[in-house]
Amino acid sequence: MATTVTRDTLDDTHGEAGRVRFDELIATDSRIEPTDWMPDAYRKTLVRQISQHAHSEIIGMQPEGNWITRAPSLKRKAILMAKVQDEAGHGLYLYSAAQTLGTDREEMFEQLLSGKAKYSSIFNYLTPTWADMGSIGWLVDGAAICNQVPLCRASYGPYGRAMVRICKEESFHQRQGFEILLALMNGTDAQKKMAQESVNRWYAPALMMFGPPDDDSPNSKQSMDWKIKRFSNDELRQRFVDMLVPQAEILGITLPDPDIKWNEERGHYDFGELDWSEFYDVLKGNGQANTVRLARRRAAHENGAWVREAARAYADKQATLAAELLPVAS
Repeated sequence: MATTVTRDTLDDTHGEAGRVRFDELIATDSRIEPTDWMPDAYRKTLVRQISQHAHSEIIGMQPEGNWITRAPSLKRKAILMAKVQDEAGHGLYLYSAAQTLGTDREEMFEQLLSGKAKYSSIFNYLTPTWADMGSIGWLVDGAAICNQVPLCRASYGPYGRAMVRICKEESFHQRQGFEILLALMNGTDAQKKMAQESVNRWYAPALMMFGPPDDDSPNSKQSMDWKIKRFSNDELRQRFVDMLVPQAEILGITLPDPDIKWNEERGHYDFGELDWSEFYDVLKGNGQANTVRLARRRAAHENGAWVREAARAYADKQATLAAELLPVAS
């Protein structure tokens, strides 16, 4: 999956025949593969989306990694470690998928570390209590599932295939978060209060994970036309709320939105307006932890330089040995 296709390979060299073939594949709900001709805008959109998705998985390790040493039991510690390891794997799958579009991984790393590339704003919120591990699993990973399951059918083959395993693991993460909150809500009054307070903080940011309202998201329609996305931001947000309400009743948690109510005519739950000024403020770098998240990512990248150098040296050595063992052509 990590095969890198050069930009020259992906250039518009097939002329009209390539475009016709591309349009046919999209129209018939077939897959575009790395060696197929594709419009430059399609490739750029995919690189941006997949790399930002990968960045989000890598940065997203930090809020939970912060709690590994403070988990309340050995069992909780082991589960949380496994989850953080899963997130690292998701990032690697996605970087590999983006590489098939002709973008070097080092280039993607540089864009993240320099602040040029974005990642999900949800990871710029702090996690001051253990209950936040439950809220992240239930709300953040739950929102990720709503958004990412349709991506398993994305028109670009490597992206869709990477999402299959990712979604299976995210489903486990969501259940793990739900179970943490359920345990707290069946605990002491202090534990119940901690769980409710955490959900109060994470609810709105989780709903904003789907992106701004459709009227303010000009790129969303084009991604849907290309069948990268299957549903609009607002459609996904509605699905998420419809999923949350019955689960909140099971937990005994109150969702912090007095406007939530069942709409018989629509067959969906109505819910209140979100404060999008907060969303855009965090995107601009003014969130609770924007500076901390990038600083730690830069430090980790610098501290891991020797590992990358050793891996390259080993790969070069193996390639040299392989070349020496090749039979000399007669």
